[in-house]
Amino acid sequence: MIRSAQYAGSFYANRPDDLLASLKHCFKGPFGPQKLPEDVEKIEKLAPFLLVPHAGYIYSGPVAAWSYLELSKFTHPDTVIILGPNHTGFGAEIGVPKEVSVWSTPFGDVEIDHTIIDKMVNISKHISKNDLSHAREHSIEVQLPFLQFVLSEPFKLVPISLLNQGLDTAILLGEILSDICLNENVVVIASSDFSHYESHEIAKSKDSKVLKAIEKLDIKEMYDTKYSQNVSMCGHGPIGATIEAAKKTNRTKSKILSYATSGDVSGMKNQVVGYSAAAFYKE
Repeated sequence: MIRSAQYAGSFYANRPDDLLASLKHCFKGPFGPQKLPEDVEKIEKLAPFLLVPHAGYIYSGPVAAWSYLELSKFTHPDTVIILGPNHTGFGAEIGVPKEVSVWSTPFGDVEIDHTIIDKMVNISKHISKNDLSHAREHSIEVQLPFLQFVLSEPFKLVPISLLNQGLDTAILLGEILSDICLNENVVVIASSDFSHYESHEIAKSKDSKVLKAIEKLDIKEMYDTKYSQNVSMCGHGPIGATIEAAKKTNRTKSKILSYATSGDVSGMKNQVVGYSAAAFYKE
């Protein structure tokens, strides 16, 4: 069963040549890292785990490019696990594909790694095979063209949609992911946007407090800050799980790579969405 691209033509271009041009612009245009993956020096070391945004490429693509440029420097993974928040409200508390074996994009198909999915489901009853979790969710789909662009070799995908983003759930999932990653060449990516519909200055101020906790790899502080400061980030669960997995796989060197808001792109700063890129490197 194939999951076709749901957001090609809206969040990102649906023609391969247009999509390629837009991705290159994300890397080389304003707010991007000013380099293409082909221009970086390669490092023979396991790749870092990442934090990326998930809005339309015109807004968040340049920020996402910072994380994907980092990924391109390291040993390319066999499997990419992407954690995204469930915006639709449908599906399981922690949902992974059931019947779907391939995700399709304008660049081609990506195979689902059902071997890893089966391992995860066998480890925890909290993880459920549920295709509805992913049917209309955008937070993971929009990452695939970036991955196809920066990774020179084919890779498999494990998409995980979180309807339950509680602290305990995030830590549990992070522990499960760390068990998987210890024995596999796997990268974990957290997909999240930050403050929604605040002014540019308020969003930047609130988000900086959360990012400080993320950089410290302090999951509890991140959750406490989110709630005490009323930060309307949408993917705290994916971020928390990724941090937990990073710590348990010795990826304890963290770096905030980029931050911008939609107002930086549009010039309209009265109501913005915040975006950040970060990496968690193996010591």
